[in-house]
Amino acid sequence: MEGTHETPTHKTAAPAYNAPAYDAAAAERYASEPDKRPGRTAFQRDRARVLHSSALRRLAGKTQVVTPGTTNRAWDASPRTRLTHSLECAQVGRELGAALGCDPDLVETACLAHDMGHPPFGHNGEQALNEVAQDCGGFEGNAQSLRLLTRIEPKRFIRSADTDELVSVGLNLTRAALDAATKYPWPRGAHPTDPTSPKFGVYEDDRPVFDWIRKESPGGGDSDRTCFEAQVMDWSDDVAYSVHDLEDGLHAGHLDPNMLHAEPERQDVYAVAIGRYVPSDTDPEELAAALDRLLDQEWWPHGYDGTAVAQARLKDATSQLIGRFCLAAEGATRARHGSGRLTRYAAELVVPREARHECAVLKAVADRYVMQRPQQERLRADQRIVVAELAEALTRRAPDGLDPQFRALFDEAADDRARKRVIVDQIASLTDASARELHARLTGPRP
Repeated sequence: MEGTHETPTHKTAAPAYNAPAYDAAAAERYASEPDKRPGRTAFQRDRARVLHSSALRRLAGKTQVVTPGTTNRAWDASPRTRLTHSLECAQVGRELGAALGCDPDLVETACLAHDMGHPPFGHNGEQALNEVAQDCGGFEGNAQSLRLLTRIEPKRFIRSADTDELVSVGLNLTRAALDAATKYPWPRGAHPTDPTSPKFGVYEDDRPVFDWIRKESPGGGDSDRTCFEAQVMDWSDDVAYSVHDLEDGLHAGHLDPNMLHAEPERQDVYAVAIGRYVPSDTDPEELAAALDRLLDQEWWPHGYDGTAVAQARLKDATSQLIGRFCLAAEGATRARHGSGRLTRYAAELVVPREARHECAVLKAVADRYVMQRPQQERLRADQRIVVAELAEALTRRAPDGLDPQFRALFDEAADDRARKRVIVDQIASLTDASARELHARLTGPRP
């Protein structure tokens, strides 16, 4: 999915959705089951299962970027959560996928599911929980999403061939849906270009279902290539959170867009982008050009005072940015692959280099002015302590403190490593508030 300098050269009509692009293997489920109601596609059923899952609802209690109650403006009390981000990502992905010939329900399912495994406190909680889980295979939100979809979220059970006991297969989604939700199709330490990368998509004890999912990919379970729908999901995620994190930062009063005209501030943004969001050898002048292109747009929000007119202008800027990034990818992909349906492993999503840089600059702006605030760092430090102390208390007291679902799994676990994984699964399932509540119950309230 490397970006190129390709730009749209023509427009094409979206293809009809009734073309036979997905075969029986794509619609297969790990555990076969009959349809409850005729007339629905397998991917419509997948979407419904994710929408009705408790794991998706819990994302409403998990922070995206701006923590509720930490804004500079009393009248802005509704920053995005992981749930609202997932819903917005799903809308972006559904339309972009449909324009390129993907099944829209399939792409929407992947977008809805992509963050379901993230723990309380966002990426900060993810890092803290990874430290806790070092002796049982580590923790990664995307690997946890796969585990949740295929094991933890209770929906379907099968009989074990070895023990004749009931075993959960999670939501039992189709192969194509699980594949589309897999952003990093490799185990821990097997990143295709950076073995030190913390990003991975499957724990070792989830390899059987992972290998089943990846059966149709070129190279099978050992391939690091993502399917086309996963690439659409990934870009939709980048578009949604880069644009909406900027919007939330403006709403909360953490960001004055006029600062982006000052050279010292711009240099800080480029440094953050190169440190986190683009390759380390990226020329800062390319990022400067990307920022200037955005600042030169007539719809760019050069100020925000919370009035109705300002809100409307900011919302228009949000829409313009999303359309800009999606149309860039659609046009470049069509220019390379033509006007037919693009699905599964028949194509690669092409995102122009300029669009990637513009998106990266937006991420860096939100990172610099929202995530790097001193108040936010103090909050993150406290969150890391909560996760570490909660893990220590559960390890010492388990099965006391575990929910009934995880208590049963703890009792059935074969060894200390498996028991530790159950504790990690329990913590990952918590919301920000429930993590603090359980921590206070097991350790006493923090001063």
